[in-house]
Order: sequence, then structure tokens, then C-alpha cells
Amino acid sequence: MAFTLFCIAALALLAGLLGYPRWLAWRRSRLQEQAFPAAWRKYLRKRVPLFARLPADLQLQLKKHIQVFVAEKAFIGCDGLRVTDEMRVVVAAHACLLLLNRTRGAPTDYFAGVRQVLLYPAAFLVDRSHTDAAGVHHAQRQALAGESWSQGQVILSWQDVLQGAADPQDGRNVVIHEFAHQLDQENGQAIGAPLPLAGDASYNPQRWKTVLSAAFERLQGEAFMHQQGLLDHYGAQDPAEFFSVVSEVFFEQGAALRDYDPALYRELQGYYKVDPANW
Repeated sequence: MAFTLFCIAALALLAGLLGYPRWLAWRRSRLQEQAFPAAWRKYLRKRVPLFARLPADLQLQLKKHIQVFVAEKAFIGCDGLRVTDEMRVVVAAHACLLLLNRTRGAPTDYFAGVRQVLLYPAAFLVDRSHTDAAGVHHAQRQALAGESWSQGQVILSWQDVLQGAADPQDGRNVVIHEFAHQLDQENGQAIGAPLPLAGDASYNPQRWKTVLSAAFERLQGEAFMHQQGLLDHYGAQDPAEFFSVVSEVFFEQGAALRDYDPALYRELQGYYKVDPANW
């Protein structure tokens, strides 16, 4: 009898697991069929000037993604910040730029690893420690605009979100940066080599590694020589930061990145499935 009950429970659990993807797809389609709220359109016009540069089909796609993202992610205000729909929409709009043309059948399915978005009013303080080559332990406090955690949280400064959104051509956007880290972390660790779309023949891991390694070394050289080029020297720390920095530039300064490094632009274009240089 006990064994029979165990088998029934196991089968019920299996059926639930097998049915969940279909239920989730149905729920998302229902969300996307709903009219995009008029107030949300005003937030996009006021706070997300990059939206106006998108082709009409991508604008429509982005609005549908925003509806799903806002419904599925918990937004939590920190340090007394009261989260509003405007905040949710602005963050979702920039995060979902990374999903245009690439969510169907993808492991990057609305950032499945992200459960919560924590919003601070401004830059937030974190304590960091490290041991140098001489074995000396150092502790320091840093003010951050954003941080991406592998435990399911993205932390953002609302002030920096607004600043990054206000100028869509400066190549600096904290939301794009941190959610690019989330794509990278789908491998389990952010190493500048995100998972490709399922069945994506255009994404060649070896070519990606070759092209991005060369671009990373170029940026390291520019940083060492104190030469400020297109890319922020912050990206010269490691491949993970390089991927996030270059993702910011790809979406906001696509034409400039294409001129700076055509091979790098092609790799990002193949990965993200959009062509911002022609927006």
C-alpha cells in the first residue's frame, strides 16, 4: 500500500513538472494579449528614450516582454524606497532589450534565475575584502550602482537607473550591465561566455572566445596605457565585466562599436539577435 501511494505521488509530481512549461507558456501568452497600460506607455516616452529608436516590431515585442517581466519578478524597495509601476517598467524595459528576438526556446527565458529586483534610492554600500599577493588581508567599503547575484537577485540604484536611461547614446546603462551578468551566470559562473540559444548554429563558442579574448586584451592594453577609447576601462578587470560593459555599448552605441571592432560587433549581433547599429 505504501509503495502504491509513493508511485501515485511520484507520477503526480512528474505530471506536474511536465505540465508546468505548458502552463507557463499559456500564462505568458495571456499576459501578452492584454493591452499595454496607457500609463506604462507614458513611462516609456518619459524615461526610456532608447525605446523610440527601436523599429516598430521590436517596440511591440519589448512591450510584451515588459508585461511578462513585471508580472513575474518581485521588486523590493530598500532604504525606505517605495517601488512604483514607473520603476518596474523602466527597469523591465532595459532588461528585456537583452531578450528581443531570442526568448523562444531559449535558456534565457525571461531571466529564469532572477526572482527579485532590489531597488535602492541611490548608490548602496557594500563591504568587500581580499588578500593580496603578499598575503595581506584588505577590507574596504564600496559604493555600487548595481550588482548581480547568482542567488536570484539583481540590485540596482534607482538614481543610476534613471541616469543610465536618460542618455541612450553614452554606452552606460546599469540595468543592461547587470542583466548581461545574469545571462553570463546561466553557465553557473560569470566568465564572459554566456549560453547560446538552443539550436543556435550561428553561435560558435570557439570563435566567440577568440574574438572576445582579442577585444578584451585590446581593452586591457588601452587601460594600461591610460588611453580612453570607446569602452570603459572597468571592463578590463575580467572577461565577465568585459561582456557586461560591451553589452552596454552594443545596445546604446551600436554603430560606434561596429566601427571600433567589427568582429566583436558581429559576435554580439549573432548572440543578441538584433542590430542596434541600424536603429
